[in-house]
Amino acid sequence: MRRAVFLDRDDTLIENGSLPWERVGAPRGDLCDPAWVRLLPGAAEGCRVLAGAGYALVVVTNQGLVARGVGTLEDVERTNRRMVELLREGGVPGLAGIYVCPYHPRGTVAPYNVEHEWRKPAPGMILSAARELDLDVSGSWMVGDSARDVEAGIASGIARERCLLVGPSREIPGLLEAARRIVGS
Repeated sequence: MRRAVFLDRDDTLIENGSLPWERVGAPRGDLCDPAWVRLLPGAAEGCRVLAGAGYALVVVTNQGLVARGVGTLEDVERTNRRMVELLREGGVPGLAGIYVCPYHPRGTVAPYNVEHEWRKPAPGMILSAARELDLDVSGSWMVGDSARDVEAGIASGIARERCLLVGPSREIPGLLEAARRIVGS
């Protein structure tokens, strides 16, 4: 079994909160247009550091915009493909997987307008990835920008101290710093 680093997508790997939403043409936070995908500073380098240390990189992302009718699952997949292209251009050898939760209980688009075991803070995406990719959850890490990311990691069996919050106003400003902490531990 391999160890992994589970990564949130928005505001962990790519910009979201800081985008000019009045120009994006979607509700704030609902990024589903690949033209607006921008890696955060240090994201590619952080992924390279983690991959170089032997960690499988797995993205786990809530995308309730599908349930709310803002975009389609295909739009989310196109956005994710653009993120992967930019990571490859940044020297990242690849991701082990991308897991997307399109469900939201307050959505309007069936069948996605329900609560689901994959929706963070539930651990479903992490547990599914661990089974499908033969990953050792207990030796893995979770990196995200919100409490629900940490809660999903803990609920899946990742130790609290291995669940890191990143962001400009946090102790760990970004993925590169998180990667250095993970590899140095």
